[in-house]
Amino acid sequence: MARIRCNYCQNEIFGHRLRCTECIDFDLCLQCFSLGAEIATHRREHSFTIKNDQGPCIFEDSQRWSLAEENMLLDAVEQYGFGNWNGASAHLETRTSVECEEHYRRFYINGVIGDATLQEVPRPSITDHTSANGALAGPLSPSLTIPITPLEIGQQQQQELGYMPLRDDFEREHDNEAESLVSSLTINHDDDDIDIAVKLAQICKYRLRLHERERRKRLAGEYGLTAAGIPSISKAAKTPHSKKKSGKTGRELQERLKPFSQFHLRAEHQMLFSNIKREKELKARIKELMRLRKNGITKLEDEEIYESEKFKREKRKETKKKLVTSLTPKRNSQVSKKAEVKQEKMDTSSEESAEKVSGKGEEGVTESHREINNSMPGFELISENEKKLCNSMGMSPANYITIKTCIIKDYLQRCSGKDVGKFRYPGGMDKTHRRKIIGFLQENLWIGAS
Repeated sequence: MARIRCNYCQNEIFGHRLRCTECIDFDLCLQCFSLGAEIATHRREHSFTIKNDQGPCIFEDSQRWSLAEENMLLDAVEQYGFGNWNGASAHLETRTSVECEEHYRRFYINGVIGDATLQEVPRPSITDHTSANGALAGPLSPSLTIPITPLEIGQQQQQELGYMPLRDDFEREHDNEAESLVSSLTINHDDDDIDIAVKLAQICKYRLRLHERERRKRLAGEYGLTAAGIPSISKAAKTPHSKKKSGKTGRELQERLKPFSQFHLRAEHQMLFSNIKREKELKARIKELMRLRKNGITKLEDEEIYESEKFKREKRKETKKKLVTSLTPKRNSQVSKKAEVKQEKMDTSSEESAEKVSGKGEEGVTESHREINNSMPGFELISENEKKLCNSMGMSPANYITIKTCIIKDYLQRCSGKDVGKFRYPGGMDKTHRRKIIGFLQENLWIGAS
């Protein structure tokens, strides 16, 4: 074996060396290369390859492969798989992919090692059991002998349909669960004739379902139903959460977002719709919670009680309004709106005068007892804070509800801009009690500050 010397320091090189790929027959030792040695036409920025001619060689060849390179080649084939010569070349770093492939095929496959280790393994023969039936004679799959004719649809329609043109298949076929019939079938050595007959019957049934799938696909292709059925297929392919009814607001949002669907994929568009819808729901919930907070509700468990009481109040108002409407005689069409408002005020005044009389009697009872109880009329219609207020003033619940109704009605009429003048409260009412009730209603946001 010829000795190799460094072209710069002229010392004999043992082990690894650097071979310049741009200069002819130019080698450098590791020390000279690390110092950036330059001589004649060689420059330090030239590309190079790493060589190692020392060590034992397993195979006699013009291109000597060291023992380390042989081990690295075998490791690369085991790690990256046979045929990935680019990965093997990157693993060795000293050989190209062509050199790795030629060396491996020459010595490990076609050489003595290949003759001693590789043996011809006979392929098992596959028996077509369905050929015994004349009606189902043929290959196992009915589409094996039919040439593939891809559908003439655009790229966007292919994505919407989940269509794969090179295979002429859809991501979701008709009777998509048909393969479950034969997916777990195996022929065991202890199967008797009945077991084999049952398994062959399952295969026969599976082939019938494949025939039906192919028939439907062929009809859809011949009559152009595939591209025309994109909307219905898209609806069937939606995720489970998209099947929920979106409601009027959801449909309006979908219509508004339609122009943006051309800029991203369907999944991204669905995610955008879901995020915007979720944002609207959160904003509505936050607004509802703020309304509850303004009404003095600070716990979620009190929300249901508040909503039920609110529903009862609104129902009482509607019942009262219907009662007043039924008692009011029919007017001519020429009667103005002002006359109707005046009649409503008169009806309200009559009800208030009736409440005054009952309020006086009840007030006398409360003034003598000072404490209210659940036997009093209207006790179940007021809250705990209102009960404490009535106890502090010695007022019955019914009288308190009458005065509270008058105050709220006066406030609403003033807010609507009606000039009602000075509101008349029930006679014999203490001004201090009225101020307390007004302050209590303002603190609990029943009315605003006047």
